[in-house]
Amino acid sequence: MRAIGLDFGERTIGVAVSDPLGMIAQAVKTIRRKSWQADLEELRKIIEEYEAEQLVVGLPRNMDGTFGPSAGKVQAFVEKLKIFRLPIDTEDERLTTVMAERVLLEGDVSRKRRKEVIDQVAAALILQGYLDRLSRERKRD
Repeated sequence: MRAIGLDFGERTIGVAVSDPLGMIAQAVKTIRRKSWQADLEELRKIIEEYEAEQLVVGLPRNMDGTFGPSAGKVQAFVEKLKIFRLPIDTEDERLTTVMAERVLLEGDVSRKRRKEVIDQVAAALILQGYLDRLSRERKRD
């Protein structure tokens, strides 16, 4: 099962994709948001290119587990994604941007490059968290 992970933001959408076995997430692209129509067309191309069967969207939560201020915007985005007729799951994205920044700093990535890729790295962390959770659930069954 190939899945696409999305880190939705006001100006960008970070995109990651899993391997065909659904085990490993890899950062792919940062979409610079233009309009809903343009954003969805860009996502359609990525979905087709990777033959994705699942979408996973990071859902912002506060540290106490309640929904963060951006959760409503993400849920509106999820509604728009339904045009692709693929299963859509949300994944807790708490601290993914912080973790992405840390990974990039440890990798000695320049400030300019970090700014370019941080959203796609966050998307990869969201997707990897989802894939790991699925793997744990399968092992329990």
